[in-house]
Amino acid sequence: MAEFELYSDEYWMQLAYEQAAIAASQQEIPVGAVLVSQNQILGMGHNAPISKIDPTAHAEIQAIRQACLNLQNYRLPSDAVLYVTLEPCTMCVGALIHSRVAKVVFAATEPKAGSLVSARRLLETGYYNHQFEVVSGCLQEQCSQQLSDFFKMRRQQKREQKRQEKLQGSD
Repeated sequence: MAEFELYSDEYWMQLAYEQAAIAASQQEIPVGAVLVSQNQILGMGHNAPISKIDPTAHAEIQAIRQACLNLQNYRLPSDAVLYVTLEPCTMCVGALIHSRVAKVVFAATEPKAGSLVSARRLLETGYYNHQFEVVSGCLQEQCSQQLSDFFKMRRQQKREQKRQEKLQGSD
């Protein structure tokens, strides 16, 4: 692990990055999340919708579920911070609102599905009874590269699969 000041945003994001690497190793989109309160990990998670056969098994949801089980409460402590390698989607923002997270720190923006600062700015609508602080760009380059590498590999796999199918079809 890179050397970061203990308990800095970069320190926690590095742990989220490591969770994302677990997702990638399982052929899941590499997104990782860590929930923290008072410099203690409440929950961690990585994307697992394919392996869990659950479309809601995003990294953020996994971390929230683990934290709530650990706390035996459906609400998070008032100082809970989520570190996540990719900007949360609409579903995850909803879960973060309902769980009462205090702050979300994310690395890479998600232009198509991001729901905090990109495609939708849900917290700016004024419809929600809970707001949380948002910080973007923490370890952005590292986490963006991880995602880019994953999708590049996936495209190569698909091209190779098509090539193999074409070869088999010509036999």
